[in-house]
Amino acid sequence: MASEDIWIVGIHMTKFGKHPDRDIVDLASEAVMGALGDGGMSMRDVGVVAAGNLMGGPGSIGQQIQKQVGQTGAPVYNVANACATGATALRTAIMALKAGECDTGLAVGVEKLAGAGLLAGSTRADDADTWTRRGRYGQVAAIDGRIGTETMPGVFAQIGMEYGHRYGGVDFELFAKISEKNHAHSTLNPLASYQKRFTLEEIMGDVMIAYPNTRPMCSANCDGAAAAVVVTDAKRKTLSLEQQRRSVKVAASVLTTDPYEEACQVLPNVNTLTKNAAAQAYEAAGIGPADLDLVELHDCFATAELVHYDNLGLCEEGGAADFFRSGATWRDGTTPVNVSGGLESKGHPIAATGIANVWEICHHLRGEAGDRQIEGARVGLAHVIGLGSACGVHILERAAA
Repeated sequence: MASEDIWIVGIHMTKFGKHPDRDIVDLASEAVMGALGDGGMSMRDVGVVAAGNLMGGPGSIGQQIQKQVGQTGAPVYNVANACATGATALRTAIMALKAGECDTGLAVGVEKLAGAGLLAGSTRADDADTWTRRGRYGQVAAIDGRIGTETMPGVFAQIGMEYGHRYGGVDFELFAKISEKNHAHSTLNPLASYQKRFTLEEIMGDVMIAYPNTRPMCSANCDGAAAAVVVTDAKRKTLSLEQQRRSVKVAASVLTTDPYEEACQVLPNVNTLTKNAAAQAYEAAGIGPADLDLVELHDCFATAELVHYDNLGLCEEGGAADFFRSGATWRDGTTPVNVSGGLESKGHPIAATGIANVWEICHHLRGEAGDRQIEGARVGLAHVIGLGSACGVHILERAAA
């Protein structure tokens, strides 16, 4: 028996950037109240809360938010799942609705990361009993025979270079051009942390973080929050016609982790779990990659964006370089990718990112994306991946007229 459709009726994100005078509860509360207002809801309507925070917040972040915006006794799930934290919070609320526990759910992700630098992503990198030295770009060598890195810049630099080694046609300039695209897109996004266009020369000539990613090719750590209100199909039918028109259908919500495989344990595999998530999402939604009007994918580094073209099936296997060079991923291309500016310029407050990517898709499907609007957008895909591992994919569809 098919489960009931789930709809996003309210969604909001704060401006990403530096918020020195606001804590995570302040930022999360702004996102929550904005999402509730966008959906014409109040906390009294919410039957479940899923709240995500990863770096340094209280373990009871959901309860802390409730104290700020309204304590109704609704159950709270506090979520932490690497960079997929926000997507996991959203999926948690969706699953509660599908289970019939309630008809309205709230998901929120929040982080304060401005000034955090390039995050290592692994506590083991600071364990003196395990690791012996930290290299020039944060790379770490282990005393137990594992040679490599678990720092994010190094990991994704290696992933991009490995893709180029396997399929060819990839060089430093190609990765820089991906970053050039995303920064150009960001100039149309008033909520992006950075809204500056960079020339190719500026990107290639900037500080090298981990070859081939220079500083503008890395995700921007910043402060921010995003929240979404989801409802069942039955609940949606009780709303005003305008609310129904602006609602966005969750055609697929998928979360995966790595399957076991006989493989090198030095370089994390970000490919398999993303390919699995995409395949499951396309099947659930009853569509294929060619049906997508836009994609917000996890470009934590320019190298990551390239490999995820392939992983999400946007191109044929091994064809990511040609796909990008065709111009397909620009805002005026056949498959616009990261019209928001992506993590490289929109910013990456980790727990908020998964919902922020959904926010971007929703605004295009509603026709509310302003100067960066993808005209006629009907279907979009939001993707995040966190090493550890977790991959979240949501496919969203515009409501029928």
